[in-house]
Amino acid sequence: MLIRNLFAIALTGALAAACSSNAPESPPPAVVPGMVHIHGLGINPSDDKLYVATHYGLYTVEQDQAPQRVGELSQDFMGFTVAGPDEFLASGHPDPADRQQPPHLGLIKSSDAGQSWEPLSLHGSADFHALKYRHGRIYGHDSQSGTVMVSFDQRSWQQRAEVPAVDLAISPDAPDEILATARQGLLRSTDGARTFSAVTGAPALLFISWPDRGPLLGADLEGRLYTSADDGQTWQPGHSLNNKPQALLAAGNGQVYIATDTAIYTSTDNGATVNVLTAVE
Repeated sequence: MLIRNLFAIALTGALAAACSSNAPESPPPAVVPGMVHIHGLGINPSDDKLYVATHYGLYTVEQDQAPQRVGELSQDFMGFTVAGPDEFLASGHPDPADRQQPPHLGLIKSSDAGQSWEPLSLHGSADFHALKYRHGRIYGHDSQSGTVMVSFDQRSWQQRAEVPAVDLAISPDAPDEILATARQGLLRSTDGARTFSAVTGAPALLFISWPDRGPLLGADLEGRLYTSADDGQTWQPGHSLNNKPQALLAAGNGQVYIATDTAIYTSTDNGATVNVLTAVE
């Protein structure tokens, strides 16, 4: 009986060792879908490339080339803006594999064109779905509090008006003039987002972009592009993509980029005509 018990124990141990040696040390990495579910677009002055912030990481896109992944993280970029050469600011949610991070990244920064990121402020609390950098300030709409927030130093924040904003655009000439797209229509603030009022007669825009030079650009739910040469008072319709946009960037001098769930389009005439830059799969 003793011999039988010892044999059973030895067999159990051998089986356990075999199972242990064959079992993976950690679960296999999740398959990253690629450049889908786009949240933001930006031009890096350092290399003049278009950077595309998505639900599954950051990519660069160039004409006649496949999108290139930037860095190793697959974090969800909900808000994204270029602050300078190789300097990006963003917000959103961490890579699912990075379990040490809180669910909301707050404001994060990259100083190497998206290769790596560091937390700056509101880590674990804020989730900026709209994020803009201009005049040395950061303007964001926090989905957690529903408010527009402003920072002058990337560390401390002032909470401003509570509005259901989808996108923000900052005047290149007046730091306190802000446009916001919302369910109730286009809104304008002239006091640094402390108060907003409706822009009468404006189209129902989903996204808006205000370049350093040239007209304001807007896009509605159907992908119709609009331009305004008088700071958003009046609007002229342009090309229609007949598809809901996911992000819009007016880069100035007529250059426009607009993303949908099927493609990223580019225009050189402020949205009067468009061409496919790359497909989104």
